[in-house]
Amino acid sequence: MRTLTKEERLKYEVARDLGLLPRLESVGWAGLSTAESGRIGGVVGARKRRRKEEACIPSSPTSTTN
Repeated sequence: MRTLTKEERLKYEVARDLGLLPRLESVGWAGLSTAESGRIGGVVGARKRRRKEEACIPSSPTSTTN
C-alpha cells in the first residue's frame, strides 16, 4: 500500500467526520454520489481556506506592563 499524500489524508479525514468513510471503503471514490463527493470537497476547501487564513494572521503581541 502506498503512502497517502497530505491532500488525500485530509479527504479521508473529512469523509470520516461526515460519516462517509464506511461507504467510501466499500464503494471507493467513484462509487460516491455527486452530493457526497461535493460535501467532502466543500469541507476540504473550507478547511484549507481556514488553515491558510490562520497561517496568515500574525499572533498577537504579548503586552507588558511596567
